[in-house]
Amino acid sequence: MFKNEIFIEEGIKNNMLPDTQNQSDARNIPIDKVGIKNLKYPITVKDRDNDIQHTVATVSMTVDLPKEFKGTHMSRFVEVLMDRKEIHIDSIYEILSEMQKQLKAKSAHIELEFPYFKEKKAPVSRKPSLMDYKIKFHAVMNEDKKDLIMTVQVPVKTLCPCSKNISKYGAHNQRGEVTVAVRFLDSVWIEDIIGYVETSASSELFTLLKREDEKFVTEHAYENPVFVEDVVRNVVLKLKDNKSILWYLVEAENFESIHNHNAYAMIESHEDFSNGHQKDFMIKRY
Repeated sequence: MFKNEIFIEEGIKNNMLPDTQNQSDARNIPIDKVGIKNLKYPITVKDRDNDIQHTVATVSMTVDLPKEFKGTHMSRFVEVLMDRKEIHIDSIYEILSEMQKQLKAKSAHIELEFPYFKEKKAPVSRKPSLMDYKIKFHAVMNEDKKDLIMTVQVPVKTLCPCSKNISKYGAHNQRGEVTVAVRFLDSVWIEDIIGYVETSASSELFTLLKREDEKFVTEHAYENPVFVEDVVRNVVLKLKDNKSILWYLVEAENFESIHNHNAYAMIESHEDFSNGHQKDFMIKRY
């Protein structure tokens, strides 16, 4: 064994390996966020109909880095997750607190993006199938202040009111995508947000449709034409009725079938309609 190999081996045994990340940095520039992105990890989510649902999230974890330190310890982010047998959404602030502690940080962020599955029955045949929805949780702790945004993305069908009114036959219709981001007190079911959106469009979507179901969906959409403007307004009315919701941002995008562009609308809440509850939000946009 060579001399330098003996030195390294002894250093490992005595825990004497240099900690490069903890070295000082002379550039005097703090970093707002540093950490890991796109880590796949199993999580457990509350399911209104089945108690819990197991899924796989794409995880991003970051902390702030003071100007005097050269780098953060990337391995500690994964260690925080690995210390838990299972990641629950309810434990998200415990994870952030542990990140602050392990990485000696003032602020900590975690983002979890995952598919969420919901069984739906076709409208006439009642054939069951699973629909998937994109969900995102973005949580932050700055010292002891907390903030969390839940984002739900729902595919829908829309039929154009203008096309219906001016056309002799039919009306152009297309798939759309509605994204709802909310801050809330206590808890809000993912299924509730999905329901708000699906009942605000011309028709909800299904994975499995028999012929009688396709007939129903086509005719139902024709009887319920909506612009993207209608969709976002319809969703907002339902969100305002939910007293647990503190803030919302609603976006609708139609993948137009007769245009080479998409139609888009967005509404963000600015008023406080949460019974006087005020909160110092730390996440500016989701």
